[in-house]
Formats: sequence, C-alpha cells, structure tokens
Amino acid sequence: MNKEAKSRWFSVAMLLLFVGLSVNSGVLVAQAGANGVPENASARSYGTGWACDRGFRKVAEACVAVVVPKNAYLNNSSFGLGWECKRGFQEVNSACTGVEVPSNAYLNASGDGWECNRGYHEADERCAVVVVPQNGYFVDSSYGAGWRCDRGYRAQGDTCQVINVPENGFLVDATYGAGWECERGYRVVGNSCALIEVPLNAYLTDFSHGPGWKCGRGFLALNDSCVALELPENAHVNFSGNGWDCDKPYRKRQGKCSLALEK
Repeated sequence: MNKEAKSRWFSVAMLLLFVGLSVNSGVLVAQAGANGVPENASARSYGTGWACDRGFRKVAEACVAVVVPKNAYLNNSSFGLGWECKRGFQEVNSACTGVEVPSNAYLNASGDGWECNRGYHEADERCAVVVVPQNGYFVDSSYGAGWRCDRGYRAQGDTCQVINVPENGFLVDATYGAGWECERGYRVVGNSCALIEVPLNAYLTDFSHGPGWKCGRGFLALNDSCVALELPENAHVNFSGNGWDCDKPYRKRQGKCSLALEK
C-alpha cells in the first residue's frame, strides 16, 4: 500500500470513528433527557428519581422557588411552608409578624410567643400581678390563678376558706370533695362522721358503699345482723364465705343437694 492509499485509509478510519462517537453521544444525550430531571432539581444520589434543590418546592413535575417573606428563613422541611419565622416573629397569614410582648413578660423558648414573669399570670392578653390571699401561697405555674391555699383551706373565689373537719375525721389532700374523710370505723353522714356499728360475727370493711361491715365466713347478713348458715346435707361453705354449694357430684335442687339421678 503506497503512501497516498495509507493516507486515504487513515482519513476514512478517523471519519468512521468520529461518526461512531457522535452516534454514541447522541444516545447518551437522549438518555439524559429521558431522565426527566426538571430545572432547579438534581437526580437522587441513590435509587431513582429527583429532588428539588434547596430553596425550591415540588409542584406537579416542576420545582418552584419558595417565596420567603420578610423576617423568615428557609428550612429543610419537605412539607409545610418551606420557611420559618425568625425568633421574635410568628406566622400570620403566610407572613411573619412581630410578637408583641406585654409588660412583665418575656419571649418564650420557641421565640414565637411570650410568658409572664414570675409573680405574674396571663389575663386578657397581658400579665397581671398574682394577688395571693390570706392562708394561701404563690405557685410558679403558667396556668391557673398563680396561688394555692394552705393545708386545711380550700379555694373559694379569690379567697382561702377553712375546711371544717368534723369529729373523727381528718384532712385529705384533694382539690375535690369535702376536703376530709372519716377515720376507720366511721362513715360520712351529712357533714359528720357516724360510728359504724359492727354486729356480732362481722368485721369492718374499707368499702365506701354498703353498711361498712361484712359477715364472717359461715355467716349470712340478715337485716343488721349476721346469722349462721344452715348447710343442707352434702353441702359446704362456698368461696364467698357467706353462702353454700353442693359437694360433687351433688347439685342444688329446691334448697337441698341431690344427685343428678334423684328426683
């Protein structure tokens, strides 16, 4: 092959190589376009699909710029508004409005509201001084009146009234009820504590209902007394202790214990 032929062959080879690269490049471009990654988005580093760049939100199949209002900043949340108000501001109608802190108050920890200083409580969107009544004490609480009554007193309006504990009663730490209970062996009757009269063969119970006593095992309550159980033949005192069951294989029938085959 002479020099001229070699030159022609080299030119043809280079042309074929160029055409091949162009075709392959076209395939790559077509594949890149087929990914469908919109403007202001990036393909995910794992898996498939794409995600909008910071400062943009997905709307349909596009990435739309997040409009950040004054006194706000972008966040990294994929839901919500895409922005948050700066400290000292709160979101109102898609805008950031300054928090108006009243006298004797301070910005809360989140920065989007306020709380009253110690010794004050919220009332009508302001901080009013806590007035502790006689026989009461201040409590550091963001709700309620800001005070509580001493032991032995109950809150009535803006005052602390003494709890009148009857004889044989004692104070209880409860914000409901009378504020007192009766000692063991007594029960509430009106505003007093009446003695529970326990009959013979009975014992006191801690139930708030009923007579306040229960008959011992083998006895049955009848009116205000405990009478001995009368067990029929082939019977025994039951689990409750105040009734009876038949021994096996007997069964109860008309107040007696009979075999199943007996009539």
